[in-house]
Amino acid sequence: MSDAHLTQRPSVDGPEPIDLTDEPIQLSNRDPEKVPQRRATRSRRRRVAWAAAAAVGLAGAAVLGTAGWRVAQQKDADLATPDRVAGLVRDDSDRARSTSDYLRSGFAADIDLDSSFGTVYRDPADDKRSVLVFGGTTLLWQPERDLDSLFGLLTDEAGKVTGLREVPAGRLGGVMKCGTTSGDGGDFAVCGWADHGSVVMGMFPGRSIDDAGGLFRAMRAEIQTRG
Repeated sequence: MSDAHLTQRPSVDGPEPIDLTDEPIQLSNRDPEKVPQRRATRSRRRRVAWAAAAAVGLAGAAVLGTAGWRVAQQKDADLATPDRVAGLVRDDSDRARSTSDYLRSGFAADIDLDSSFGTVYRDPADDKRSVLVFGGTTLLWQPERDLDSLFGLLTDEAGKVTGLREVPAGRLGGVMKCGTTSGDGGDFAVCGWADHGSVVMGMFPGRSIDDAGGLFRAMRAEIQTRG
């Protein structure tokens, strides 16, 4: 018996040993050169998807942030009835008070208001062109929708409002619209504004929609303030 260690013994007849280092063992039929490319493509797609989702989320947050800022800015509205507004003089006669109270009460019955008012302003140049203005303060989440609803209610009471269109609302923002309706003295312009804190309407006998819109905007600048 030889004293040599088993690992030192020369190999005997038999198959040649397999060298496992020359070629890698392939366990699937995939092309190994294409795998990294596919993984990179999937990775890019994931990044694009996440980027798109992030962009949509940021856009939604921006819209909500803008809407929330607008509500916060407009919700604390105050309305006053100065003696003089945009060249008009407040009419405190009994007849004017009766008319304005009637309009204020009817308006307040159609919408839940925190405060309401009704006033007649006389045009010193022509008493037939007096302006009736009425409305109030409240929190409105959808000002334009609520204003359109009030024009619809006015149609039921005073006759159909025709030619209703949006006009510039001015520096106070919100939405302002004017149209034409009819009364005992014939056709006249009617306008309304609404924002997240107030809604007001005005009747303008003897004035066109364009004239009424400009005057109403000027009146608003002196009637409405924000806390």
